[in-house]
Amino acid sequence: MASANSDERRLTATAVKLLVAGGFGVGKTTMVGSVSEVPPLRTEESLTSASEGVDDLSGVEAKTTTTVALDFGRITINPELILYLFGTPGQDRFWFMWDELAQGALGAVVLADTRRLESCFPAVDYFERRGLPFVVGVNCFDNAYRYGTEEVRAALDVGPSVPVLLCDARDKESTKQILVTLIEYVMTTADLVPAAR
Repeated sequence: MASANSDERRLTATAVKLLVAGGFGVGKTTMVGSVSEVPPLRTEESLTSASEGVDDLSGVEAKTTTTVALDFGRITINPELILYLFGTPGQDRFWFMWDELAQGALGAVVLADTRRLESCFPAVDYFERRGLPFVVGVNCFDNAYRYGTEEVRAALDVGPSVPVLLCDARDKESTKQILVTLIEYVMTTADLVPAAR
């Protein structure tokens, strides 16, 4: 006679890797930290005089730290699905790390700051070239002009299928909505990719 335990199915969690990318100072570290269920791993260092003339602080003059490697956080959606979030460094001198961070990722959030929208162009270009599905999260900073999502879409020249949402990277619920939209978009685009034979 089989025991009751033999009828129980063991659940194996699926780990999903997602990236949070964008320019210097757009809120990537804040976004990962706002939603992580574990204390986020941060590799932030103080800005020093060595970065003067290298890092453009226009629009983020009060910024005192910068991510030099990555940010990491985790979210358990349910026992079967765990999201691992990797925040990329924003300065171009650290972009060499993006290839490593992107390995195995299913999708990305490109975080945008409308005060310095051009800072997210490299992230959009990077994910378009790799064919990695991404959504654009327009981080609504205090005292910044609020552009509509279609204005941002036009400025970034992203296709009509790419979700563009307004968000507050400090707010857990706002970040969760961006990630839900990304997962839904990844699932939609996966349906468009022919199965390997």
